[in-house]
Amino acid sequence: MAIIAGVDFGTLNVRVSIVDSVRGLLASAIAEYPLHRRREDPEYATQSHADHMNALAHAARAAVQKAGVPGGQIEAIALDTTGSSVVPVDKNLQPLDDYYLWCDHRAKSEAAEITAVAHRARLPAIEWCGGVYSSEWGFAKLLHWLRHNPAKREACASAFEHCDMVAATLCGITDPRAVKRSICAMGHKWLWNASLGGLPPEDFLVKVDPLLTGVREKLAGTYATSDQIAGNLSPHWAEKLGLRAGIPIPVGAFDAHWDAIGAGCRCEDVVNVIGTSTCIIGITPSANLVPGVCGVVAGSVHPKQTGIEAGLSAVGDIFNAIATRAGTDVQTLSQGLDSYRAGQTGLLRMTWDNGDRTVLVNPNLRGITLGWNLQTTAQDELFAALEGTAFHTRVILDRMSEHGVIIRRVINAGGIPQKNEILNQVYANILGRPVLVPSSSVTSLGSAIFAFLAAGTFSTVEEAQDKICPSHKIFQPDPATQSIYNQLHSLYRQLYFAFGQPNNSPLGKILPALIHLSESVNKGSMV
Repeated sequence: MAIIAGVDFGTLNVRVSIVDSVRGLLASAIAEYPLHRRREDPEYATQSHADHMNALAHAARAAVQKAGVPGGQIEAIALDTTGSSVVPVDKNLQPLDDYYLWCDHRAKSEAAEITAVAHRARLPAIEWCGGVYSSEWGFAKLLHWLRHNPAKREACASAFEHCDMVAATLCGITDPRAVKRSICAMGHKWLWNASLGGLPPEDFLVKVDPLLTGVREKLAGTYATSDQIAGNLSPHWAEKLGLRAGIPIPVGAFDAHWDAIGAGCRCEDVVNVIGTSTCIIGITPSANLVPGVCGVVAGSVHPKQTGIEAGLSAVGDIFNAIATRAGTDVQTLSQGLDSYRAGQTGLLRMTWDNGDRTVLVNPNLRGITLGWNLQTTAQDELFAALEGTAFHTRVILDRMSEHGVIIRRVINAGGIPQKNEILNQVYANILGRPVLVPSSSVTSLGSAIFAFLAAGTFSTVEEAQDKICPSHKIFQPDPATQSIYNQLHSLYRQLYFAFGQPNNSPLGKILPALIHLSESVNKGSMV
């Protein structure tokens, strides 16, 4: 028997779970931290490293107390975080600024430049991230920071993903060169590929912008999968967390990837981790490059398999925004949705309110709702948005299947599916296949599994999953409803590619033009 701590850093809070290898989850505790937004700049989203660490300390102590076990009995701690959430640091591993959070899209132009130069240079790594570099990813965010913080450039010794920064901090590491970097984070967001020599070459980065001179060396170090140890808990942080100094901390990863492991994802499964956004995580035995799918990385989800990542840039955030505009909340607005039928609203909702992560990888998009009439309600829009996220998910899964990715099972995980049976049934009907939903929350269970591996309790991910993961509830598609949704999906695909591709359709220029006009007016510049 062993007891460990699994940590999950989400967009708004951190959850610490105390898990027993025999008895399962003993207790969890949550601590919140602020998300910094600016109304005048909807692309802006940052968070403080100090806020994260303080919240972790509060949540860890509370979880240990609720579990009723001495902190000294915890044998390992593992953590996952959002990503790509990037922080520049000085030579002593101290943050020079706040994190550019995963949903910060200020680096749109930087991402476009990286994509353009990569294709001109025929950089092989660009094909491994779907052919388009995203504003949500590391190099784009670091370049944006370098361009907008000239006074701090000289002090910048490196930059880190949130998962690597937290692990290093807990281990008491103060030299950026000594920090182990997550293959999950660097492979999916920084163009790192072991088979291609690691990071992109220096001459490529300098072609993007001379400000990236020397950055490749600053990002050097040990790149590792999460079955490797990042270090051991320092006495300082052991005291703050109420745990025992010296316990192992494995190399971290992204929250969605470990949520997929906690949801029971096995080889040839796909997990929709549905929360504020959706991350679509798959495990495959071999590498299949998929245009528009943002990451195919060996060892990223499962240390011994190849991970695939795709997703939607906003899901729960869209539901919340619709409810807020209606002067209510999602739970209240959802009452009565179980009586809705496919096609009833007459609406098609493109869920691009925060851009398109996959398969268009286009941040210059915004939400579209077609089919309004004078009697259309906010609840109608909510149901259409729920359908829209499922249609978008089907576009992604179809793209993966078209390029040789075998999808054996579809699992809905994350914060929303356990609370919303209507969503799961709609997904089953639109995807045209059974949808499995864990019977209880899996948040931080992936962290727990890797903590158990670090403690030596289990020898494989699968062995730990058999002991720790909950069973699944299965939602079967309804054939009659599925027929209607097939017709709607055909219309959805037409809209998706017409409005979403500015180079292929005149309609594709409308949303970018609206965004440009709004940004120009809000900045007070000439239009």
